[in-house]
Amino acid sequence: MISFSFYHHLLLFILLLQAPPCPAAGGSWSVLLPSIGISAMHMQLLPNDRVVMYDRTDFGVSNISLPNGKCRPNSTDCSAHSVEYDVGSNTVRPLMVLTNLWCSSGTLMPDGTLVQTGGWDDGYRRVRTYKSCGTCDWNEIPNGLSKQRWYATNHLLPDGRQIIIGGRQAFNYEFYPKTSATENSPSFPFLVQTNDPNVENNLYPFVFLYPDGNLFVFANNRAILFDYSKNQVVKTYPTIPGGQPRNYPSTGSAVLLPLRIKKGVVDAVEVLVCGGAPTGAFVNANNGKFDRALDTCGRIKISDPNPQWVMETMPLARVMGDMLLLPNGHVLIINGASAGAAGWELGRNPVLSPVTYTPDNQIGSRFQVENPSTKPRVYHSTAVMLRDGRVLVGGSNPHDKYVFTNVLYPTELSLEAFSPSYLDSNSSSLRPRIISPKTKSDIRYGKRVAITFTVAGPVDITLVTVTLMSPSFNTHSFSMNQRLLVLDSGNSAKAVGKSTYKVGVVAPPSGNIAPAGNYMLFVVHKDIPSPGIWVQIRR
Repeated sequence: MISFSFYHHLLLFILLLQAPPCPAAGGSWSVLLPSIGISAMHMQLLPNDRVVMYDRTDFGVSNISLPNGKCRPNSTDCSAHSVEYDVGSNTVRPLMVLTNLWCSSGTLMPDGTLVQTGGWDDGYRRVRTYKSCGTCDWNEIPNGLSKQRWYATNHLLPDGRQIIIGGRQAFNYEFYPKTSATENSPSFPFLVQTNDPNVENNLYPFVFLYPDGNLFVFANNRAILFDYSKNQVVKTYPTIPGGQPRNYPSTGSAVLLPLRIKKGVVDAVEVLVCGGAPTGAFVNANNGKFDRALDTCGRIKISDPNPQWVMETMPLARVMGDMLLLPNGHVLIINGASAGAAGWELGRNPVLSPVTYTPDNQIGSRFQVENPSTKPRVYHSTAVMLRDGRVLVGGSNPHDKYVFTNVLYPTELSLEAFSPSYLDSNSSSLRPRIISPKTKSDIRYGKRVAITFTVAGPVDITLVTVTLMSPSFNTHSFSMNQRLLVLDSGNSAKAVGKSTYKVGVVAPPSGNIAPAGNYMLFVVHKDIPSPGIWVQIRR
């Protein structure tokens, strides 16, 4: 007689065969530099493959000195609080900032100049510019802003200026550069409406340029479409289900999902907001109770006539995580903690494993947990996408000074790279390499661009796409100006020689879809991106 146990095990075996396979963890980590001398609280990739990083001027003496015995004016601090990292040589060069740029914001302008705005104390109304070269340094403009900006969000606009929205007790917005000395700062009631008394939860709002030229602005737990030229709300979106806060200090993150251009039009525009901390978490953390972070994401198709949030559950709860678009259109969720909130000493239980999100998969099969780092990256950690496909990760300092011992999470001065699984050696035969155009090429709105590339192994020409990615300014779990465009190729990919292929794409049609400036262009084959090249879209 066959036992019940036999049938039980047979049934279990059949169920296991039918169950969808659990995706294997991927990606790898490497420490690039054990110390860059500062804690990378803010990061911006520049179009010469260097990355500007900085923390704050009142942390005390950093671990890297200014060159040639320099000191800041009227200061005994002769250390640097900003550095430029050269990706190619894996080296850093110290830079001098004069005023406090703690919790500031910035935008890479069309000519490649980083324009950085605001900060704390003597930096409240400062504008600082940085144009990269071997000996370049920060230039500071006193009273470059009309209002104090601390925890604001910036976005590059189609006219080449940047808009600066909000900040602590700054319920308004302004532009830079100014068109006149009397240009004012229009009030922005949405920031008053989303401000939780004594907690805020609406700092560093999530801002994305919509293809019609208006701005999608998300703060706290709700969003609007905003016409900044008329100071009018065009559309109000539903509150995210559950009503939990997602902005600083509850600090989730957000991305504008890839924009697919077909015949000059973007049909679908979607935003993904993930993580954060539940209502009351900031107050509780200040009282020693560390609430579990949110494990939900809200996704909304803002181009729908009646948009509604669709909620998904992440495999790992996360607050203070960074969301980055990858060149293949997937989303990387990295850094952060699984309990507490943003702020001094308020986060607990670092989340060491990144997660990738595949937007085009069926709901329920979009998340994959990747291989973990060994370094906690909690409050004041950063991440940016590099042209070679790696993700640069730095920072983490939940203290109001540099602290390396006798604390839960010491100040982190190291720089790491996370290599997504598309960089694994077993994918090398499928990886495209761009032959032409050469890096630093110009492309014009609406014009056709011919791209020649090689692939060593067999190619499925129906699975070739071309993407454009803007280099983003990252701080406090939000990447400002982050944007990924899937260009219209009209299925034109074809073989033109041994292991050589050509694809023709049409450049974005306007500055509303892609503001003029510097972008990284990638050829993607079977979700495996080439190393990128720099291109500049000119008006």
